[in-house]
Amino acid sequence: MEKVQVLTQYMPPAAAPLIAKWIDYFQCEFKISRNRATKLGDYRHPFKDSGHKISVNNDLNRYAFLVTTVHEFAHLLTWNEYKNKVKPHGQEWKNNFKRMMSPFLEQSVFPEDIQQAILTYLSNPSASSCTDLQLSRALKRYDQAYNSSRLEEIPLNTVFTIKDGRKFRKGERLRKRYRCLCLDNGNIYLFNPLAEVTLLATGT
Repeated sequence: MEKVQVLTQYMPPAAAPLIAKWIDYFQCEFKISRNRATKLGDYRHPFKDSGHKISVNNDLNRYAFLVTTVHEFAHLLTWNEYKNKVKPHGQEWKNNFKRMMSPFLEQSVFPEDIQQAILTYLSNPSASSCTDLQLSRALKRYDQAYNSSRLEEIPLNTVFTIKDGRKFRKGERLRKRYRCLCLDNGNIYLFNPLAEVTLLATGT
């Protein structure tokens, strides 16, 4: 089946047949997208003459691709059941994410560290799966090595750049994010601890 063959290029092969069945069952337009800095995947509910649409970034490692795909299908199922009457990552979505992830956990398609991170997340899903730090760290271990560091790993006051070339100085952590000063315009921005950054120099 062509759909399965394409999906096996981006996710664990054992998971591809079920994802292909979901695409057909829900009559979903499934798109493999170029990298988007602001999101890993996206779900759009039916509108006028268009049906369900899901897109997932093509540069994710195969395990992150699968988790993101299940994340978006959980949005689809939640919309089918509740339309827009519930919160995007409310309990209804979390219940559906857990249900849709179960077959892949039973097949053991994930390495042990990712499997455990998912199980821990599912036992107390306080965040959406894509923003859960423990799960994100486990998934990132399987990324290809880049000439970059995670923001949480670099010292305070370190100067770094991001992909668009802007320069920042790392500041204090405020709850879940770091307060960083943009050296180009003087504005303050909040960064995810797992943001990929390139070091320039260490400030004083």
